[in-house]
Amino acid sequence: MESRLQTAGLLGQEVADRVTSPEGQLTIPPKLDYIVKNRLFFFNIDEYICVMITDQKGDLKFSRPAMTEQQMHDKLTDDLSQPRDDRYVAITTPIDSNNEQLGKVIILQSKRALTYSPQEMMVSILLLTILILSGWLTLYLLSRKLARPLSSVADAAQQIRQGNYDVQLNIHTPEREIQQLVSSFEDMAKRLKHLEEWRALSLAGVTHELKTPVTSIKGLVMAVRDEVVVQEEAQEFLDIALKESDRMERMVTDLLDYNAFASGSVEVRQDDIDLPVLIAEVIYQWNLLHDSTTVRVTTDLPPSSLYTVGDALRIQQIMVNLLNNSLQATAPGQTLDLHIRMYTEQQHIQIEVTDNGTGVAPEEQDYVFERFYRGEHKKRAVRGLGLGLTYSQLLAHAQHGEIMLKHSSSTGTTFVLKMPLSSDVSPIQPAVYAAKPSFNMEALPKKY
Repeated sequence: MESRLQTAGLLGQEVADRVTSPEGQLTIPPKLDYIVKNRLFFFNIDEYICVMITDQKGDLKFSRPAMTEQQMHDKLTDDLSQPRDDRYVAITTPIDSNNEQLGKVIILQSKRALTYSPQEMMVSILLLTILILSGWLTLYLLSRKLARPLSSVADAAQQIRQGNYDVQLNIHTPEREIQQLVSSFEDMAKRLKHLEEWRALSLAGVTHELKTPVTSIKGLVMAVRDEVVVQEEAQEFLDIALKESDRMERMVTDLLDYNAFASGSVEVRQDDIDLPVLIAEVIYQWNLLHDSTTVRVTTDLPPSSLYTVGDALRIQQIMVNLLNNSLQATAPGQTLDLHIRMYTEQQHIQIEVTDNGTGVAPEEQDYVFERFYRGEHKKRAVRGLGLGLTYSQLLAHAQHGEIMLKHSSSTGTTFVLKMPLSSDVSPIQPAVYAAKPSFNMEALPKKY
């Protein structure tokens, strides 16, 4: 509006100059109407505009469009300075000559015309159209750019669904989130491939481990039945068959226990347990079952009570499994040195079981808690299903604890059982177990 008012003021000044004669008189040129029309077109001013010229007395001398004196007074106030209608605005330019005012030029224009121009409207529409098209093009290109890697991930997911885990995306994009998605998907594909290979190997391993004692028992019993062996030798064959059946029974029991616990059908108690007393008794009874010349156990347990909330039998199972694993990791002819240490750290009780066995290979350390996973050394040395540490991990998690492989090398291995430290037990509360509690060792798993 300010720009158009200035333009109208320039038009008024030009008209004032044209109606002033060299002699200093107010003179209306014959072609003034034509000149005003051309100027309106030149200044790009809307056609709906009224130009009036009055003399010093206020009498109308010229108007465009033509109007009478009365019509002029109907449009303007008595002093001819302001429009009577608020929808209009008046631009007044004095006609001066030799410091004398000869009259004035009054341009009356609607406010709506000042703020509206078809040309500017077209420019605005054009700019808005360009902006919309640019925004649409930007969104289209951006969506294409984002859709390409997502489409590749979707295709790879379809391949994985069909059983093909060898997917190579080879996508490199500056968008961090998309790159993280691609990297995570590739890691997932590798993990799934590894798990699928494990599943096939585990199924074959479990089948083999169960088939071996069955075949052995069958052969031994058939030898006794067909009297291939007799008397003392037959009795020895039957004893071997009985041991093989016991071993197979333990493996089947391990498998059933794992499946039952994984499905949530095994109850875990939440009792207050004096952990140093319980661990001391577990070690004591486990040590009784082994020759002191081949197994040496040392402990570093706190003298005061440390309470946790859990299931004593389940903690006992975890500890026996860790001790048995240490025994199985001992090289033939080597004396097993076990060191059990207990301490508190950040509201947790930590129990370290350290042995001097052959250790876990570095490439196998990330998988020791996977179900059915057995290292190459253990496959050759010990029969089993590879569920011991997996089952122990489930038991620990059910009691808000955790088992971790802290360290392993060719000189030994350290596993850590972490249990929550209970601060709600009163110091004068009697311990849950006596100094030498009695446990049913027959109920404990001898080997996993």
